[in-house]
Amino acid sequence: MTGFAPALVLTAHGSADPRSAAVTHAVAGRIRRLRPWLDVRAAFLEQTSPSLAEVLTATEDAVVTPFLLASAYHARVDIPAVIAESGRCARRADALGEDPALLAVLRHRLAEAGVSADETGLGVVVVAVGSSNSEANARTASVATTLATGTRWAATQTAFATGPYANLAESLDAVRAAGARRVVIAPWFLAPGRITDRVAAFAAQHNVAMSEPLGSHNLVAATALDRYDVVSSARVAA
Repeated sequence: MTGFAPALVLTAHGSADPRSAAVTHAVAGRIRRLRPWLDVRAAFLEQTSPSLAEVLTATEDAVVTPFLLASAYHARVDIPAVIAESGRCARRADALGEDPALLAVLRHRLAEAGVSADETGLGVVVVAVGSSNSEANARTASVATTLATGTRWAATQTAFATGPYANLAESLDAVRAAGARRVVIAPWFLAPGRITDRVAAFAAQHNVAMSEPLGSHNLVAATALDRYDVVSSARVAA
């Protein structure tokens, strides 16, 4: 760590699927390349090592930057609880959210899957993890609306793959009812894992194409850095 810059602790939920941790570490590596003088560490809330508690124990000053899309339970409750229990000098940044840079990555993943903004008769179903927090779900739902801006697609829908509002099948029916002759599923996920595998199996069963999750991308890394900078800059200004 150089100067007075706190460490950036990129904190993911954690998963039994090793592909998830691989993306977290890859994005942490991209952040290091974007800002070589910054101390960047990956951490996880559960199932994967090192845990956030372990990383904070070994870090004198940190900004815990959630590697999470939604500002739901893990970002609002779990991470602050671990920080409080650690007794370390650490602050929490905001979740990544519906950042325009991430929307650009989502469009890029769709383009890789053969989707054009000029395609007519297309339905795009943005699939995300569902939350019990209705506000978090509402913000996630804005992704599909924003994604469709400037396109000639027939319809877009937001679907939740898990949680009390799970509605993937209904969303597929909705875009078809709205005139979509071809449907593509766009996962609003940072990394592949068991949930995206279940969505892929659903897509294959219903003869629907599916793009890749956001994954490791410089715009994902830059968004995490933006969240970190808001907190670290506020400390300097104070």
